[in-house]
Amino acid sequence: MKSNSINKREIEKFSKIATEWWSPNGKFKPLHKFNPIRIQYLKENIIEHFKLKHSNRPLKKINILDIGCGGGLLSEPMSRLGANVTAIDASKKNIEVAKLHAKKNNLKINYLCSSPEKLNIKKKFDVILNMEIIEHVDDINFFIKKSSNLLKKNGLMFVATLNKTFKSYVFAIIGAEYILKWLPIGTHDWEKFVKPDELVNLGKKFNLKLKKLNGMKFNPIIDKWHLSDDKSVNYIGKFKKI
Repeated sequence: MKSNSINKREIEKFSKIATEWWSPNGKFKPLHKFNPIRIQYLKENIIEHFKLKHSNRPLKKINILDIGCGGGLLSEPMSRLGANVTAIDASKKNIEVAKLHAKKNNLKINYLCSSPEKLNIKKKFDVILNMEIIEHVDDINFFIKKSSNLLKKNGLMFVATLNKTFKSYVFAIIGAEYILKWLPIGTHDWEKFVKPDELVNLGKKFNLKLKKLNGMKFNPIIDKWHLSDDKSVNYIGKFKKI
């Protein structure tokens, strides 16, 4: 019986480069470029689902759990939008970096070194973010199950990951790691990429109903990411707990 979703090798890999999280031109440069479209997508979908008012801090009173938060690249914008954010990561170094950066920016974010199965919190969350994390866990089935357990009924879970296609191998590994050097070599393992239908079926098993599935594509001409119908490389799913 599985009791742990943590992949030690993956944790070590990210711990080694933890100090780079907030450097826009460092090892996490692709995530800094990726962040605006992720923030916009999350904000719009959360506002729509919970029928919130548009304002400077529209996510007030929304409890968010950011799983695999890294240095807090998504936790901080969610907090600035008014959300009450708990953020977890299995890497102690990532959490230390995230805590320090939040303190510097006077943001109250509950950062904890944990994985979903080890999170000792009684409350359930309105929104769970599993962004670019499932391709790094040890057992995706167990991970989604434990994540779903932490979500309120009618709450939202967002899962962003990479499709398992030849195109994703060419773009995300050969292109991003070896040719463009956007990411350190070995960041991704194609074998751990997940096809959208596999993710949708996994969600069904744990009371998560797919509400929306979008592709995300990089436009090198304008140097920006945008939403797309093309899910062959990066995609994001919005699931509702039923």
